[in-house]
Amino acid sequence: MQTFWILLLASLSLSTLAGAEKGLEFPRYDGKDRVLDINEKNYRKALKKYDMLCLFYHAPPPTAKELQKQLQMTELVLELAAQVLEAKDIGFGMVDSQKDAKVAKKLDLHEEGSVYVFKEDRVIEFDGLLAADTLVEFLLDLLEDPVEIIDNALELRAFDRMEEDIKLIGFFKSRDSEHYLAFQEAAEQFQPFIKFFATFEKSVAKELTLKMNEVDFYEPFMEEPVTIPDKPHSEEELVAFISEHRRPTLRKLRAEDMFETWEDDLNGIHIVAFAEEEDPDGFEFLEILKEVARDNTHNPDLSIVWIDPDNFPLLIPYWEKTFKVDLFRPQIGVVNVTDADSVWLDMNDEDDLPSPEELENWIEDVLSGTVKIIYFNHL
Repeated sequence: MQTFWILLLASLSLSTLAGAEKGLEFPRYDGKDRVLDINEKNYRKALKKYDMLCLFYHAPPPTAKELQKQLQMTELVLELAAQVLEAKDIGFGMVDSQKDAKVAKKLDLHEEGSVYVFKEDRVIEFDGLLAADTLVEFLLDLLEDPVEIIDNALELRAFDRMEEDIKLIGFFKSRDSEHYLAFQEAAEQFQPFIKFFATFEKSVAKELTLKMNEVDFYEPFMEEPVTIPDKPHSEEELVAFISEHRRPTLRKLRAEDMFETWEDDLNGIHIVAFAEEEDPDGFEFLEILKEVARDNTHNPDLSIVWIDPDNFPLLIPYWEKTFKVDLFRPQIGVVNVTDADSVWLDMNDEDDLPSPEELENWIEDVLSGTVKIIYFNHL
């Protein structure tokens, strides 16, 4: 996992805010130790005791004071999350990669700095921002049913408005249908990263133009779905299709899986677009990005990461310094994920954003190698 300790400050806001009026009392760490020191003697008991067990796998405690504070901050994040979720039967623990190496091997913990969630027979790696609110939201999503049922037109309208997520929806005869059960099993493999929906209502299926046992796959920001071929589908067939098509043409960087997204680069680079959705210029630029993505959705070499700076205020100064761009304006560029070298499309005219055609031409130059980071580094 990427180094994330500087982002932990975001989580501490939950623990430092004073109480307000009743109904708006933010949780503050109460000082009670809830996070377990996982070892050979207690790990089996912990796995049996909790419906879900959340483990932070870390390097041995450092000697440097700065690094010690980082580890303490991480523990505070886990303690606050454990306190908030105490009634949900979710356990928390820390595993020392050196002192508890045998336990780590048995549990297949391999990446220091990562959080692993054990739920029944699954192990889910949390690869997002290690802030208490983000972790709590992730774990609560894991507690929900892996498939949400759409019963009526209002629920269908809410489904239609979800454009930032990968989502699937299928039409089945009933909850007891073998094809629905296969769909449900596949959903568990991707929960909570990909949203699964199902309907048993003919009226809803008609609106979606779904036939019995048919499943549609929606890529983020695309207006039309892809119907998974060769219905009905087994769990293995659904998993294989989703795995093959999981990288979207345009995807939003989200706190809950930001490091997984960043690590999913294409040949060591990302095409990165910064745009504030609530800003008029940012909204216009995002609409241009969507149009380009829709026109090029079948290009496997194109994947654009959209970052809304408003979602990551602590990172704005870092990004502006590293990339030498003004994030109060829309930006798009190519970033080398190894050393953060980058080159950005020149958009000096504040009153004139690039057209979809101009942006598409620039992206084609990037993909063809005409635009190369090394040539622009020292300009």
